[in-house]
Amino acid sequence: MGRAQQERNTDPAEIRKKTDEKYMRQALRQAKKAYDLEETPIGCVIVRDGKVIGRGYNRRNTDKDPLAHAEITAIKKASRKTGDWRLEECTLYVTLEPCQMCAGAIVQARIARVVVGCMNPKAGCAGSILNLLDMKEFNHQVQLETGVLEEECSMLMKTFFKELRMKQKMRKKSLAE
Repeated sequence: MGRAQQERNTDPAEIRKKTDEKYMRQALRQAKKAYDLEETPIGCVIVRDGKVIGRGYNRRNTDKDPLAHAEITAIKKASRKTGDWRLEECTLYVTLEPCQMCAGAIVQARIARVVVGCMNPKAGCAGSILNLLDMKEFNHQVQLETGVLEEECSMLMKTFFKELRMKQKMRKKSLAE
């Protein structure tokens, strides 16, 4: 291995990027579980000390529960696993920018860092509409990284909604007949 290769392998920014991509792929796997249930494909994993301690995917329709968001499920699981509601040394990876409820829960759980796949210009509260993760008025702010595996996360959402619109159109057509 050449010197330049060794330096790249030890570059902290490059290591963090690879780590973020690794865990975002796991969040994408969670999102695909939601997709398979015909739920909006959002997935989340929470990592502490290099280990996944919480996983979740969107199940609002399946569970008939407005709180069954990927982030909320993952936070609950991580809290159970650690035995504490404070997740101060954790990083949360989520395929879509959190909504106001999830951003609030992230702040309340004291999560240190959030990594987002793609942004949500219609409902995102980690920078799109507002940024609840970095409000100085709150007692906790969250470090934010966006755009990790953005294309893959975005394509999953676009494909899901395209298929949903086609199914709705087919249902309307069959009802009209």
